[in-house]
Amino acid sequence: MTSSLGDGDPLDNGNTSMTDTYCIVCMDNIQDKKTLKCSHSFCSSCIDDVFRVKPACPVCNAFYGTYYGTQPRDGVMKVTRTWQCLPGYEGCGTIVINYSFPPGIQGPEHPNPGKRYASTSRQAFLPACEEGEQVLQLLKTAFKRRLIFTVGTSATTGLSNSITWNDIHHKTNIGGGPALFGYPDPSYLKRVKEELYLKGVTEASLEDSPMESPV
Repeated sequence: MTSSLGDGDPLDNGNTSMTDTYCIVCMDNIQDKKTLKCSHSFCSSCIDDVFRVKPACPVCNAFYGTYYGTQPRDGVMKVTRTWQCLPGYEGCGTIVINYSFPPGIQGPEHPNPGKRYASTSRQAFLPACEEGEQVLQLLKTAFKRRLIFTVGTSATTGLSNSITWNDIHHKTNIGGGPALFGYPDPSYLKRVKEELYLKGVTEASLEDSPMESPV
């Protein structure tokens, strides 16, 4: 995973006003303290290691740059619309999202570099209401930042070297409720925005951060 931290160091070193003495990363007393602008402190080496994976505070999830994932680069996200209503959203139509990836070779950021992964395609549904449209824009940004999918072991098939979801849940059925990954599910849009927030994708970040991975 890659982060773009921008200009300046997001860490304020040697903040003697802080009383923190315990690093939650190594679970030991803080050594060579670094304090983030959100006021949380860690060992210098610990927070440096964390930021190499995800540029966010381990305590409050405040981001210090743009977070990029390991989704294969040659995927396509296509959006269409239908007049059909989703259960629980009878007043609006439906947004249909189709993801597709060709087969490829794993890169150095994947579990087994040099090994092949198979092609895959997924379909998901959102209500075409105001909140659903907001979620669509967040998902577009997450896709461009390579955050929606990754390469690993499929929880459904158990097959390794597969393109899998990356903890941003999608509704892959129209009906059936949460048990069948469908609607109605009144809290779904709120939950998926929370999942996107944990990966640094918010409405505020859509304009503030670059949308393409720098590498």
